[in-house]
Amino acid sequence: MEAYVTTDISSEGIATITFFHPSQNSLPSHILSLLAETIIQLSQNPITKIIILQSGGERTFCAGASFEELASIQTPEEGTHFFSGFANVINACRKSPILILGRVQGKAVGGGVGLAAATDYCFATQHASIRLSELLIGIGPFVVGPAIERKIGIAAFTQLTLNPSTFYSASWAKEKGLFAEVYDDIPTLDEGIRNFAHQLIQYNPEALKTLKKVFWETTEHWDSLLKERAAMSGTLVLSSHTQQAIANFKK
Repeated sequence: MEAYVTTDISSEGIATITFFHPSQNSLPSHILSLLAETIIQLSQNPITKIIILQSGGERTFCAGASFEELASIQTPEEGTHFFSGFANVINACRKSPILILGRVQGKAVGGGVGLAAATDYCFATQHASIRLSELLIGIGPFVVGPAIERKIGIAAFTQLTLNPSTFYSASWAKEKGLFAEVYDDIPTLDEGIRNFAHQLIQYNPEALKTLKKVFWETTEHWDSLLKERAAMSGTLVLSSHTQQAIANFKK
């Protein structure tokens, strides 16, 4: 099956964005670009009241950056461009006037954790363990870091970052604030999101938009910050350490 980003808007204004990639929902540049564009377009659509961000499949929410594309990067500029894709998605979520609900049905790794953190209110199943694996390949979670730290705090972010081989449970992620609700399975997850979305659309839309601004106060500098972080990763990905690590992972 080919990679895709699809949208669906209900008559009530609940917009669902679904992304998919056959390699465990990893994120190459073209999917990142489509995600950012789709979030922006739906946010500008007067019909949209709530956005749900989810991935296809049942086992993995998102495996993070595409290793195929990481391995093909030849220059710092190419590296910066690739990691800017994550920055653009996070900033699209941040600047959207619409509340975004996350649906994390399975494991999230690296950039996938950042994607979950960029949503305003995130639901998960008990199988949605998380890991920041970037240090294993000689880089760090620089671009997604601000979004993750904003949700779980510097202490938990440090713990995640410095233990790149460790998967932390969905209950740990809920305790730290990344997930708002954790369900036993996908059917109850979907029911929970559906009920919450229908509850939200009953409220004053202007109040929700104002709350969105309040939730993201102090992040106005992220346009420049995340670009700087993308350049950090874009340079490090060319190091001999990282190139060898990526080659080993691909094997």
